Amino acid sequence: MSAFAYGNTINEFLAHDQQKDLLRFLTAGSVDDGKSTLIGRLLFDSKKIYEDQLAALERDNLREGHAGDDMDYALLLDGLKAEREQGITIDVAYRYFSTNRRKFIIADTPGHEQYTRNMVTGASTADLVIILVDARQGIVTQTKRHTFIAALLGIKHVVLAVNKMDLVDYSQRTFEVICTAYKDFVTRLGIPDVHCIPLSALRGDNVVTPSEHTAWYDGRPLLHFLETVHVAGDRNFIDFRYPVQYVIRPSHGYRGYAARVASGIVRKGDELLVLPSRKKSVVASITTWDGELEEAFPPQSVTLTLKDDIDISRGDLLVKPGNVPKVGRHFEAMLVWLAEEPMTASGQYLIKHTTNTSRARIDEIRYRIDVNTLQRSGSEVFGLNDIGRAVLTVNKPLFFDSYAKNRETGAFILIDSVGFNTVAAGMIIDRVGEDELPSKISGGQSLSQAVARSLVPLREREKRMGQKSATVWIMGLHGSAKNDVASRLDKALFDKGATTVLFDGGTVRSGLSSELDYSPTDRAEHLRRVAHLCRMLNDQGFITICSFISPDANIRRQVAEIVGVERFHLVYVDASQQLCRKLEPELYEQVERGAARHLPGVDLPFEPPQRPDVRLCQQTGFVDISKILDYLAAGGVFPLD
Repeated sequence: MSAFAYGNTINEFLAHDQQKDLLRFLTAGSVDDGKSTLIGRLLFDSKKIYEDQLAALERDNLREGHAGDDMDYALLLDGLKAEREQGITIDVAYRYFSTNRRKFIIADTPGHEQYTRNMVTGASTADLVIILVDARQGIVTQTKRHTFIAALLGIKHVVLAVNKMDLVDYSQRTFEVICTAYKDFVTRLGIPDVHCIPLSALRGDNVVTPSEHTAWYDGRPLLHFLETVHVAGDRNFIDFRYPVQYVIRPSHGYRGYAARVASGIVRKGDELLVLPSRKKSVVASITTWDGELEEAFPPQSVTLTLKDDIDISRGDLLVKPGNVPKVGRHFEAMLVWLAEEPMTASGQYLIKHTTNTSRARIDEIRYRIDVNTLQRSGSEVFGLNDIGRAVLTVNKPLFFDSYAKNRETGAFILIDSVGFNTVAAGMIIDRVGEDELPSKISGGQSLSQAVARSLVPLREREKRMGQKSATVWIMGLHGSAKNDVASRLDKALFDKGATTVLFDGGTVRSGLSSELDYSPTDRAEHLRRVAHLCRMLNDQGFITICSFISPDANIRRQVAEIVGVERFHLVYVDASQQLCRKLEPELYEQVERGAARHLPGVDLPFEPPQRPDVRLCQQTGFVDISKILDYLAAGGVFPLD
């Protein structure tokens, strides 16, 4: 339709074009199901190909076409040399076109299993997915895989395009059998909107115009369905979320906050809450390049100004005071592993969530899912294209919604903190309570990695220092005087000429572990860091003296393995809980009142060691450390034999 169908000027045509809404969709399916051909045919039949593109298509078809005597429309999409040579799609190809009713962005994604991550990339921003199946093959593994990923990514609209109907004589029976099998599978995934269309992309049946070969099909052709499917209701207009991307200060008197409205609606005069500072203010203006607005909604990009001059920076989140997202450092999420390198249990990653970046680790994999059968299985790591449920911890609190509620604030990516490659895409399920967190140290693998070696042998260092490197790990209940024992041991060894380093919980938590709390998971991570420090210092000949409650026997064993069992010497300050309460009553009273949590021996288990290297009995408030000195001397730690 020409521009003049909307009026007599080009401005009227452009004004009409700007009012069209946008549909993002992708094509998915197995290899040779005809994804690229379908898109090419869609562009060709809807007259959206320029003359030079058509000339190039005709030229390339003679040279590289794979459609016999017919035009190979896939050449419009397959731009890479390897794609044309093999007749397959490898990378994600995006195409834009519009009709009189709507604008479209199409993502043509690969069909091979090895390129599943490319399919995930294309689906991450899509409103609708077209799943193609070969009418001769019916539902295959890739059909289920791609449908599962679409459901995982929250896509609510699926078109099952039963392609190559011309090769089965446009059989209604074949079409119905395939549709029934597919709908049985989709029922388990909870996708609300599923449509089945019989078509032949090569011949153009039911792509843009109804086919005379399928008179038994009374539905709409594909393009008409794409033009009319309602997707605006999929967006979240309730929960206002505005992750600040830029602070704009062109002059002294102006301070605006630019971002894309992730969800919800904001109007002038609305009261907003700034997270994490929790300061409040009122919207003074909403501006865009075209001028001021009275309200804004997703996916508009706007600049907000507030009536109060408060400190807001990139990464802050503006919300309505009565509708605040969840906040936490621990959450469960579905992960799709995108990297060639497998996940490492001890790996540290960067998490990119809205406009915020922080450090994160994967605490536990709940299960890995076989997308072909939907069966769950246990796993320690994720490999390329693996999908599963995991527990993650981030260094600083995250403000998020579940992905099912809000795709914008429920999605994230994980980035390799060394190479800065994206390694995984994630969809948040929910926050994890501290009592449900796993507690384990997962740093063993790093010990086998290559490390810098000193040219000075350890034995030479120990000889010069007159000592044998060791870690003296002093444990006991809160109030058992273990810190006092550690301090006096450090002083006594120093006075005798030893070279020591002292670690205690309060000192380490004030710096190295400042972002960690006292949950079992963070307590394990806290001790893992200390253990690695001890190992490095021991490698340089130092004696490290550590004072930590260390209530978990399994964690102590793992700490000893990191340090080195031969270097690890466990000292237990054995004191009754009654005595500890008497000596340091404040914390125990707080826990009993419910004002504090996670105190070993009270609301967390405390497992006394069965066979410590040294046991010190604490009965009076003062502990004699001579037993430790004798033990170190007898073992040749200090003085050196």
